[in-house]
Amino acid sequence: MSPVLAGVLQLLALVVALGLSYRPLGDHMARVYSSDKHLRVEKWIYQGIGADPSVEMRWPAYLRGVLAFSAVSVLFLYLLQRVQGSLPGSLGFVSIDPDQAFNTAASFVANTNWQSYYGEQAMGHVVQTGGLAVQNFVSAAVGIAVAVALVRGFARSRTGELGNFWADLVRGVVRVLLPISVIGALVLVACGAIQNFAGIHEVGQFTGGSQQWNGGAVASQEVIKELGTNGGGYFNANSAHPFENPNGLSNLFEVYLILVIPFALTRTFGRMVGSLKQGYAILGTMAAIWLCFTALMMWTEFAGRGPAFELAGGAMEGKETRFGIAGSAIFSVATTLTSTGAVNSFHSSNTGFGGGINLLGMQLGEIAPGGVGSGLYGMLIMAIIAVFIAGLMVGRTPEYLGKKIGTREIKFAACYILVTPALVLGFTAVAMALDTPSHSMTNSGAHGFSEILYAYTSGANNNGSAFAGLNADTQWFNSTIGIAMLLGRFLPMVFVLALAGSLAEQQPVPETAGTLRTEKPLFTGLLVGTILIITGLTYFPALALGPLAEGLAA
Repeated sequence: MSPVLAGVLQLLALVVALGLSYRPLGDHMARVYSSDKHLRVEKWIYQGIGADPSVEMRWPAYLRGVLAFSAVSVLFLYLLQRVQGSLPGSLGFVSIDPDQAFNTAASFVANTNWQSYYGEQAMGHVVQTGGLAVQNFVSAAVGIAVAVALVRGFARSRTGELGNFWADLVRGVVRVLLPISVIGALVLVACGAIQNFAGIHEVGQFTGGSQQWNGGAVASQEVIKELGTNGGGYFNANSAHPFENPNGLSNLFEVYLILVIPFALTRTFGRMVGSLKQGYAILGTMAAIWLCFTALMMWTEFAGRGPAFELAGGAMEGKETRFGIAGSAIFSVATTLTSTGAVNSFHSSNTGFGGGINLLGMQLGEIAPGGVGSGLYGMLIMAIIAVFIAGLMVGRTPEYLGKKIGTREIKFAACYILVTPALVLGFTAVAMALDTPSHSMTNSGAHGFSEILYAYTSGANNNGSAFAGLNADTQWFNSTIGIAMLLGRFLPMVFVLALAGSLAEQQPVPETAGTLRTEKPLFTGLLVGTILIITGLTYFPALALGPLAEGLAA
């Protein structure tokens, strides 16, 4: 079987698995976030944190809950790393330096999981399981909660109430993420991923010495790393490490975990707003972009030019032979079009155009299908922009799902789409202008610029993957990327929740003959075009200096 055919069959198997999961998981999440009943364990949690899940919140109160919980999480994870040297199960590792502890705390709380450290040489069992793995669950649940709040803004009328943040947070962990993670961890263990609390031990004798390996609760952290679109690996090699991702089957299963919740949330959205067709329209937009990017990535990696590429059957540098080009291409597109950031190959070793596809995938705003929750609310913001553009073309007040998109709503949407590019391009410009940050670049020229651009794109878009050619463990990058991650995560949430509150206060507008049919394929095409045009106009000059220049020079 040819490598290309094997890749196509892998992609088809993935599509079938996602299709089979779409309806039951989407309906389950709709029931979870629409129910007024609470499980016994959830009641215990509410009592422990002093929250009343029956109290409805307006958007400022909901936002305060998000920010307060996240601030406490950053502080807790920072302190846990700073005292690691005194904790049991530290494997002899010392406490983490302040700048790196801040960067890591910001990274995992912001659902980014950018790592400027070697996991197997820095983090002990307590920090890995009690700190990082916990944040993998709750940061994902925060993203889903904000998305559900926006959906309620469309579904409700003449009220500013968006639900209860604490109830949404707890339900997301207890009823959605935790059950799937338990089953997924068993699957990964069966595939060969490790799950233990072993210490450091030597493996074999090699020329010049022996090699040391860590044990760890890897399978349980790996599953929520992918399911929650987090991305932080137990080991520095991330999902290229055989302890995390042993074979081709586990590789495909991990890609499935990355995509299943973001895609299924579109059905949850359709259920909650009372129109499954609206959910299908959003799903169609996400799926079209994801499939196109995957096909382009496979084409550019298989079509690498030069004798070395031809002998290897494609661009195999930086890729695992047990996954091949197809498995690496499918994985890299899935992780950069979501906010996962996990890697099973080094993106810096991709062809010039392949690296550009990964960059562009993040720069779309992580919306195809995006992170858990963040992908849905990002796509709905883009849908509002598309409706607004359509309204301008026909001279009508734009409407979406029975809600008028007026001056206030479009300002919130515009602020949302401007925040991340401002962070990415601003920090990249400063880093390139200063001497110290540029010394961290392994490469010069267009590829070196791409390393810096990729780092801030990954951080501000809460992705977490890296080009792997940049030394990011410096005070400059730890601090600035940490700030970019926090601002890139929580500033957009401010505008999302403010928009949700504004929509929930409106009275529904009756549908007329002139209403734009947003459930039709025509709107899906308009939405795809809007996304590509906005991203292209924003990032094309930067992409032209980096991956496009490198690809054309190859």
